[in-house]
Amino acid sequence: MVAAQNKTNRLYSILLSERTKAFFERFTLVVAIISFIGHLGLIYLNKFTPIFGGESDLLGNPIGAIYTPFSFILLYEVYLLIYYLPRSITTYISKQYEIISLIIIRRLFKDLSNLKLTSDWFSIKGDLQFTYDIIAAVLLFYLIYWFYRLNKRRKHLMDQNQVLVQNLEKFVNFKRLIAVCLVPILLVLAFYSLGDWSYKLLLQGSGNFDGLKNVNSVFFDEFFTILIIVDVILLLVSFFYTDKFHKVIRNSGFVISTILIRLSFSVDGLVNTALIVFAVGFGLLILAIHNIYEKQEMEP
Repeated sequence: MVAAQNKTNRLYSILLSERTKAFFERFTLVVAIISFIGHLGLIYLNKFTPIFGGESDLLGNPIGAIYTPFSFILLYEVYLLIYYLPRSITTYISKQYEIISLIIIRRLFKDLSNLKLTSDWFSIKGDLQFTYDIIAAVLLFYLIYWFYRLNKRRKHLMDQNQVLVQNLEKFVNFKRLIAVCLVPILLVLAFYSLGDWSYKLLLQGSGNFDGLKNVNSVFFDEFFTILIIVDVILLLVSFFYTDKFHKVIRNSGFVISTILIRLSFSVDGLVNTALIVFAVGFGLLILAIHNIYEKQEMEP
């Protein structure tokens, strides 16, 4: 048991240390800049020499080139989610909310390049989706702010109860094991999702991205499916370390929130956007009520 724990700690220090995080941050920045320039080049190449055939949402307007660097920034956010998992469940959940918010922001750049500026704004599906998303982006930004603020208050309460923190050391070690396992799993999933989507695109051969799986959900629908499994495992294991009602409800609520986000990938339009906003709002409400319980426990 001790040898296995030491091996996990060594892998954790290699894959999820501050040094690795700083390296991955710089690497992501460089790749994002190169990919943006490369995407711009493809757009202008396709404009003058339509080698890809037909028109594409991602190759029709230079604004769409912002989509690609955002995709790499999202992958860095995925790494940060794994990085914070052993440190704090609520911070780990907040990273899920940041990821889905950035997915909407990325989608806005894609849709912005295809807006139809006419008097029939509310009758055009693409323009309506842009409207839903831009309102959702503001709402999510505000909800995540409050989530972080409530999480900060929760940490203050935990600092006042050091016995509780010390008793959770074994749970932290288990979360480190989960985080170490997630790194290669999500890395393989990222390469597979991108390769599978690219292969189908080349196989189709028409350059029409719309005929394939929605590019906005490539990797991330499977990613959130994995997160649901991780959340359920963490919920079940947490029973070994606490039987407090408010913590069980909090962890269960976070699982429901993740499931709602995952379900949003299976629908389009207003339902998609509404599910995402509701999922984050539900998680925020769960954390707010949880903090009330924590504060009440601290009172004599």
